[in-house]
Amino acid sequence: MTALTTFVNALPGNISQGLIWGVLAIGVFITYKILDFPDLTVDGSLGTGGAVAVMLITNGVPVPIALIAAFISGCLAGLITGLLNALLGIPGILAGILTQLALYSVNLDIMGQSNRPVSVDKYPLLVSQRYVMTQGNELIIVILEVLKIIVIVGILIAALYWFFGTEYGFTIRATGCNSNMARAQGINTKKSTVIALVLSNGLVGLSGGLLAQYQGFADVNMGRGAIVIGLAAVIIGEVLGSVIFRKRFNFVAMLSFTAIGAIIYFIVLQIVMLLGLPSANNKLFSAVVVVIFLAVPYLRNAAKTSYGRAAKNAAARSIVKGDSEDA
Repeated sequence: MTALTTFVNALPGNISQGLIWGVLAIGVFITYKILDFPDLTVDGSLGTGGAVAVMLITNGVPVPIALIAAFISGCLAGLITGLLNALLGIPGILAGILTQLALYSVNLDIMGQSNRPVSVDKYPLLVSQRYVMTQGNELIIVILEVLKIIVIVGILIAALYWFFGTEYGFTIRATGCNSNMARAQGINTKKSTVIALVLSNGLVGLSGGLLAQYQGFADVNMGRGAIVIGLAAVIIGEVLGSVIFRKRFNFVAMLSFTAIGAIIYFIVLQIVMLLGLPSANNKLFSAVVVVIFLAVPYLRNAAKTSYGRAAKNAAARSIVKGDSEDA
C-alpha cells in the first residue's frame, strides 16, 4: 500500500517532468524520424537552454523572454551542427558530437560555474517541481500546474503542425524521406537539413529552460544522456500510437504520442525505483527501456513476415497437393 501511495503522489511530477522532456523528444523526433539525421547535439543544447534561462531569470529578465532566449540559444547550437555538416562535409553524427563537446565549455562560460540555482521563492518561475507535489499543495494547484505544461506542449504541437504544412516543412520532410529525389526536384537539401537542426535544437533549448525552472537549477551536466531519453520517448510514442491508431496515425498524433512517450518513460522509471532497484543504475534502466521498445516493432514485423511466409508456403503446398491428386 505504501508503494502505491508513493506512486500516486509522484504521478503529477512524472507527468509534468515527462511533458517537459517531451518538448525535447519532439525536437529529437524532427531529426531522428523526419530528417533521418543522427543528431547528438541534444546533450549539449539542453544544458545551454537551461544555462541561458537561469542566468537571465536571476538577472531580472522576465521568464517568457528568458525562455525565448533559451530557444534561440538552442537554435544557434543546431545551426553550428548544420553548418559543420552542410558546409564542411563533416558527417552528421560527428558534427553533433563536436558541437556537444564545445557546448560543455560554452555552458560553463555562461554560468561561470558548474551549477546555478534558481529558486521559486525569489523568482516568478513558470513551472516548478514544488507546485506539482501532492503533499503540501491543494489538488487544484497541482492540476492547474500540470494543465499549464499541457497547454505549452499543445501550443508547440499546433505550431509544428502548421510549420510542416508550409513549403519549408515539406522540403524538410522530402529531404528526410529521400534526399536524392528531393535534390532531383530542385530542393536545397543542405538548407533543409540546417533548418531542421535549428528548429530541433531550438525545442531542445526551450526544454532545457523549462527543465531548469522545474528542478530549480541549471547544471553543466544536465544534458548528459538526454538523447537516450529523447529516443526512448520517440520509440515508446511510436509503438503505442501505431498500436492504438494503426493506419490513422497521422502527424499530429505522432507529435502528441512522442510527448506521451516521455511521460510513460518517467512512469516506468518510477515503477523501477519503487521495485527497490538502485538509483545509480538509472542510465542502465533507460538503455534497457529503449532497447525493449526498439525491439518491439522489429520483432512484431519479423513475426508477421514469418507468419506470412509460412501461410504462403502452406498455400503453395496445398495447391501442389491438389494438382497431384487431380492428376
